[in-house]
Amino acid sequence: MNIEKKIKTTDSSYKFSIIIPTWNNLDYLKLVIKSIRKNSHYAHQIIVHINEGTDGTKEWINEQKDIDYSISRENIGICYSLNFCRTLIKTDYILYMNDDMYVCPKWDLELENEIKKIGHNKFFLSSTMIEPSGSNPSVIVADFGKDISHFEEEKLLNDFAKFDKVDWSGATWPPNIIHKEIWDLVGGYSNEFSPGLYSDPDFSKKLWNAGIRLFKGVSASRVYHFGTKTTKRITHNDGAKKFILKWGITSNTFTEQYLKRGKPFSGELQEPKISIFVTAKNSIKQFLSKL
Repeated sequence: MNIEKKIKTTDSSYKFSIIIPTWNNLDYLKLVIKSIRKNSHYAHQIIVHINEGTDGTKEWINEQKDIDYSISRENIGICYSLNFCRTLIKTDYILYMNDDMYVCPKWDLELENEIKKIGHNKFFLSSTMIEPSGSNPSVIVADFGKDISHFEEEKLLNDFAKFDKVDWSGATWPPNIIHKEIWDLVGGYSNEFSPGLYSDPDFSKKLWNAGIRLFKGVSASRVYHFGTKTTKRITHNDGAKKFILKWGITSNTFTEQYLKRGKPFSGELQEPKISIFVTAKNSIKQFLSKL
């Protein structure tokens, strides 16, 4: 695995370090970076990991003075990309973002305000995604374009704050933010889940085992997500099987019973009381996964 890196930025006052893995997705990458520059309250370190970059991504990134990057000649997946980018981090906070997103105004200010209210670094926060379709209880469903060619940017900027949504429990998906000490404590993302499916709940499970109980989705921090622009192109790993073999429970059991993902936020999470039925169901699934 041959990975190169280049640090171009010198600003010491950045608020967050934003890591964006990308794989030949230049138009969407340009859009998310445009939105960070346009709609952020603070200045941030932007770090892009370029997988392959055969679509002109490397050339474009090299023209940008405010973006640090790493590059691999093959697609090494989300987990390796994020973990390598850790070596470029300049701030205390690591924020993982997908390349098919668009951040809304004050998205970062709302996260910073939440961090200040918490007053310690033992947390995991997510912004709230707006997606064009779906039934995810953590998400605001509103269609401002299913792809970049149909994206209604001005309409989004006018309407994004109008949707009712309370803070929710169970931060897992990007955009998510964590203190670098907590990231290092659990060792970042697990490479055995490469190229990345189920690496998000696995990371949250590692945080849970390390004693983190504050998993919060911040409603006021909003980000539009086109969705699955990269996952449609990759060969999927059997993440569900890996998760239950590693942890003894399914990803759904963890996100629903432990993280209570999507339910209104009510404070730090408590150790769940798992029913005999769910325990038996998990044991059977773990046994079958070993066959």
